[in-house]
Amino acid sequence: MIPVKGFAGARVAVLGLGRSGLATAHALVAGGATPLLWDDSPEARAKAEAEGFALSDLTRGGAFDDVVCLITSPGIAHLYPGPNKVIARALEAGVPVDNDIGLFFRSFASSDWDDFETMPRVVCVTGSNGKSTTVALIHHILQVAGRPTQMAGNIGKGVLSIEPAQDGEVIVLELSSYQTELARALTPDVAVFTNLSPDHLDRHNGMGGYFAAKRRLFAEGGPDRAVIGVDEVEGRFLANQAGMGPQDDRVIRISSGQKLDQFGWSVFARKGFLAEWRKGRQVASIDLREVTGLPGAHNHQNACAAYAATRALGIAPKLIEGAFHSFAGLPHRSQMVGERTGVRFINDSKATNVDSAAKALQAFDRIRWIAGGMGKAGGIAALTPVLGSVVKAYLIGHSARDFALQLGDTPHEICETMERAVSRAAAEAEAGDVVLLAPAAASFDQYPDFEKRGEDFTARVKALIG
Repeated sequence: MIPVKGFAGARVAVLGLGRSGLATAHALVAGGATPLLWDDSPEARAKAEAEGFALSDLTRGGAFDDVVCLITSPGIAHLYPGPNKVIARALEAGVPVDNDIGLFFRSFASSDWDDFETMPRVVCVTGSNGKSTTVALIHHILQVAGRPTQMAGNIGKGVLSIEPAQDGEVIVLELSSYQTELARALTPDVAVFTNLSPDHLDRHNGMGGYFAAKRRLFAEGGPDRAVIGVDEVEGRFLANQAGMGPQDDRVIRISSGQKLDQFGWSVFARKGFLAEWRKGRQVASIDLREVTGLPGAHNHQNACAAYAATRALGIAPKLIEGAFHSFAGLPHRSQMVGERTGVRFINDSKATNVDSAAKALQAFDRIRWIAGGMGKAGGIAALTPVLGSVVKAYLIGHSARDFALQLGDTPHEICETMERAVSRAAAEAEAGDVVLLAPAAASFDQYPDFEKRGEDFTARVKALIG
């Protein structure tokens, strides 16, 4: 646990009592503060009481008297489309609003570091797609290199639940736009921006607000190194803002598809090969085509991001290459869960939006595509240009019929349930086909989260193939 500093003897309100909220409450107590806890859910309040915390109704008048700060969970809206009523009260009272990420950065360093030979470092990864894979890959490379490391944030533990840093340790954090937007302290040593595509637009009042939330990771604290994906205009703008010119190697530009040989430091993947360039010459190359845990161009972009971040930490190219080959991938992200008679079954349940589904559809040939769920605005119309590899679509969930209307000439079948979709796709698949779950939709119509959806797919595949 990281005890929270700066609030000893003070009353600090905590809104939202999920994983991060309860971890925050424990860390505040460890730092000598008095947390005042609230959640709109009776079940969440009961869980907090079971852990020994007293509740304080933050919706009542005078709830913020003598409160020095409100810490809110990332899922709770604080501005758009409208602030939660508790946060609105804090804003009216002038009480600072922060989150656990802000508390982490103000509390992570300790006096123990005075005796360390190598200062601990923090790597933060944000972007629309690929964050979790990139974080897990960085963490894996560091483990292979023998560096002490922990990963946290949106993956693994909450940031305040990690252990205090060891000598030379690297903390790798996955940060969403919800987290970067509100944190009052953001001071990573290495900051990574993977890519940007439309997501959470209601929460950020459009693409401009969404990008601004991501940009704060680079603008607030000024990382020593900025690893920035430049395949979208926002990334190119961010790289331009972060550097003092094209030869400024504090910015490492990355791409999946573009040759970037004119910059001070760049890492890019083309035709299955990763290349590192520094000051006009290539210094390293890795063949990614046989790296089974990182299939497709989208994962090659993740590889570039992880490679650049770990090179910035001093890890050698050959060691990184070896770590790529031993990386098993993450569950629900282009995860191969089985093979039968030449047919591979791939679980990409995390592909909950059109952009991430497009990347999955471009990673394989001859796809039997399982899609559907709680569709998002626009449905799957934007996927039309990448449907050429789809032999047939098997549609499930609430949006199955809406998706069917947008598939044009692509063969499809409305299956409604995962059980029927897997059964039908497997029955019709031929050697060389890939049965791919890439829903392009949220899971909440049939499952509590994308993990449960992926687990259902995996269980049905394993039952089928024995």
